[in-house]
Amino acid sequence: MKKILSVAIAMLLALSLVACGGDSSSAADSASNAAGSGSSSASGSYATSLEDIKAKGQLVIGLDDTFAPMGFRDADGNLVGFDIDLATAVCAELGVEPVFQPIKWSAKEMELSTGKVDCLWNGLSSTPERQETLSMSDAYLNNKIIVMTNKGVEIAAKEDLANYNIGVQAESSALEVVQADDVYESIKDKITEYDTYDQVVMDMQAGRLDAMIVDEVLGQYKNTQLGDIFEVAPFDFGDDLYAIGFRKSDTELTGAVNDALAACIENGKTAEISEKWFGEDIVLR
Repeated sequence: MKKILSVAIAMLLALSLVACGGDSSSAADSASNAAGSGSSSASGSYATSLEDIKAKGQLVIGLDDTFAPMGFRDADGNLVGFDIDLATAVCAELGVEPVFQPIKWSAKEMELSTGKVDCLWNGLSSTPERQETLSMSDAYLNNKIIVMTNKGVEIAAKEDLANYNIGVQAESSALEVVQADDVYESIKDKITEYDTYDQVVMDMQAGRLDAMIVDEVLGQYKNTQLGDIFEVAPFDFGDDLYAIGFRKSDTELTGAVNDALAACIENGKTAEISEKWFGEDIVLR
């Protein structure tokens, strides 16, 4: 009797192990299917080929939808801007539809690495640090990081910022540039970081801030819309080239977008878009 029971128990254990093995295989298949057309490494970093993009017929573009005039909402809630028009023109050259996905800009690298978006395209600075971690397209626009002040606030030099309350968007190009500057240690305690530049502008208007460090294209656009209520300080933090960011492994897709961008420059589409948003053609060649 004991021998029969031992055999039965052994058989049950064997069946149990087979069942567990089957579940693991199914779970792995499900995880693989959930990854979609892109592939992922053990670290969770997705790779998307040009073939993947063309197969799904879409390029999913991550952006901050408050970054005027590059990508933002108009009075009716429609997504508009220079980068919106440019991405639409480039995607037409690629033969795919642009899908604009608003994301929290401070988490943009995570949104890209986990495959939620195919690229970052919204006034993204091509910094040396980003060139190390991302596949960056050719630069298409030159920008500056400037300081804008409330009327009556005169700041003559970077070092004087230590005497004023300053606002900047968290994880923005402006903040990165300032953090890399020698003056940062002396002014960092006066800097408040915000989720969006809209919040910075509101606190400027309310008098809670004396100045903001901001991309020139955004600052000047906002200032014009508000009736020139801010001044521009007589110094800046240097040039800031805009480009499109892809995952480091997506070099083929980056190259295809570069070719499409060059085609739009050649056929005059970028000049038309630039004239619409800036009153002149400022696209780099």
